[in-house]
Amino acid sequence: MTQQFSSYGEMVEQVIKTCGPDIRLATILGLGKPNRLINALYDAVKGRDDLSLTIFTALSLNPPEASSDLESRFLTPFTERLYGKNFPRLKYADDMKAGRLPDNIHVEEFYTQPGSYVKSPQGQQNYNSLNYTEVADALSTKGINVVFQRVASKDRGRYSLSSNTDLTQDVLERIHQAGQPRPYCVAEVDRNLPWVGGKAEMPAGFFDTVLDVDTTNDQLFALPRQPVSDSDFAIGFYASLLVKDGGTLQVGIGALADALCYALVLRHTDNALYRKIINALNPDILSSDLVREYGGCEPFQTGVYGCSEMVNEGFRVLVEHGIMKRRVVDDLALMRKLNSGELSADEKEVIETEGKYLRGGFYLGSPDFYQWVGEQGAQENTLEMDRIGRINSVTGPDYELEVQQRRHARFMNICMMATPLGGAASETLPDGRVVSGVGGQYNFVSMAADLPEARSVLMFHAVRGEKSESNIRWDLPNLTIPRHLRDIYVTEYGIADLRFASDEECIKRMLRISSSDAVTNLKESAVAAGKLGSSVDSNELNLDVIRQRNTLGALEKRFAAFRRNGSLIDYPLGSDFTQVEQRLVKALQVLKKETASTRGKIRLLYRALTTQLPDYEAELERMRLTKSKSLREKLTARIVKYALYLTQE
Repeated sequence: MTQQFSSYGEMVEQVIKTCGPDIRLATILGLGKPNRLINALYDAVKGRDDLSLTIFTALSLNPPEASSDLESRFLTPFTERLYGKNFPRLKYADDMKAGRLPDNIHVEEFYTQPGSYVKSPQGQQNYNSLNYTEVADALSTKGINVVFQRVASKDRGRYSLSSNTDLTQDVLERIHQAGQPRPYCVAEVDRNLPWVGGKAEMPAGFFDTVLDVDTTNDQLFALPRQPVSDSDFAIGFYASLLVKDGGTLQVGIGALADALCYALVLRHTDNALYRKIINALNPDILSSDLVREYGGCEPFQTGVYGCSEMVNEGFRVLVEHGIMKRRVVDDLALMRKLNSGELSADEKEVIETEGKYLRGGFYLGSPDFYQWVGEQGAQENTLEMDRIGRINSVTGPDYELEVQQRRHARFMNICMMATPLGGAASETLPDGRVVSGVGGQYNFVSMAADLPEARSVLMFHAVRGEKSESNIRWDLPNLTIPRHLRDIYVTEYGIADLRFASDEECIKRMLRISSSDAVTNLKESAVAAGKLGSSVDSNELNLDVIRQRNTLGALEKRFAAFRRNGSLIDYPLGSDFTQVEQRLVKALQVLKKETASTRGKIRLLYRALTTQLPDYEAELERMRLTKSKSLREKLTARIVKYALYLTQE
């Protein structure tokens, strides 16, 4: 019989009684974490000499915190609206970030909230570098004796893993296969969590204990949608040309993913405008062999099937616009007949009533997105949540089925930096500090090599930072993707197909998508290493054209008309910010850029004080600066007004 608890205190006492004194907790990543239960256990163990706690997890999500008065004025009202005033921040994550984890508590994460532990020695030391598909095997060696997961509940006795079908079942199976005792499994019910049926629904007795506490006043963690820059749009539109009608799509998250999904929507719903934007980017790209063979520019007739470890906002948009509509079933014979066009009328009915057009391992997004997930998850032939062992791998006994389902698979992911020889760094800085984690990226790149017709597409910005440093570097340690798995790279300056290319050809193709400031040094490094013949001249590489075209200024000019007429907007998939906040976000970004140096700060302050500025009453009221009394507040108000002025010039 499954035990029932209704208080955190009683539940924690039971966990300590069952699993102590050495409590080894595995808890799911992202939205599936029961934050309040984890915090209650953390508080109970903290400071006790007779107990120890080890937490194995990933993606510990906490709302952003302000690091200055100006950030606080903007963030505090926004985070209270998006997360609620009493969002249960994960205490172990805050303490690890600050370097104050107690001696009797240890935390290991295989994927971290991007950037959260870059300056944290404890976070860096406790990172565990794993492919997503290796996590279940790794946890089977860690002596896990308790598992926590937040679940949805449809009615008493029926529970859904909802947002996180990714690991729990695989972990328990691996532990059993290793001959280890089954961990004590605890579910915390959250009625804000959308119900998802199918494989996410757990049979009675799956959990040893269910904690049911009133959480109606809580809000689910949401990811604020970020503004999409000209560079983001360029990368998204280039990548959209590589998606084939009748194919399969996996997409990461962030502004680049939003830009890609918006480009696909335009390709399908306003093809004339889509082609105009593509032609403005590169008038020759539509006739390229790569686009003709592996992608396209026409509207979608068959549509695509989504299969991604993470289901995000972009998938919702693709479904709503009739792009993600290609259904699959777990029947090899039926899939073969579907792909060969030999289905009978009855078999077509089976595909329509039982087939799924979207599979994922976990989901994360906005409040509107969660409502959509609930609508999809309540149906039997739309969204299916599945194990990561199924989503991130095709090499098991169902390989032939995966080949039929994942036709023309495009694995669209983001990296930080790449080399001209084809290696990519996606989660670790050159000095070894981890920014996020490998996650499923290696899985997706290797799947692109395992599946016929499949391609891996790594998207990244050619330049970064206020100094416009190149993200294409000759010497790059700590690679996430080795160069022998090189495939397609996309930057704001184009597409480089490196699959099966020689080193010299890889270098030439990567130079063509590099920034104008980087090409000379990259070429010289290649020649010095003997990887590029000294006889290769600038005319052959079109270096003069690259220097002229591959600049952010030139890109801005190509998109200017589309920005003015509203074809390209900052938040193409919707925004969690109000219109006033959207203007402030842009102004604060300008402010950060202009004050990156001491000289820049002095110059900005001088211009802010000497320029005649509009009142910007709504924006100053939102920042609580309309009744500034102190000199500091008055200067802050003036600087904010000047930053707003700069964004409208």
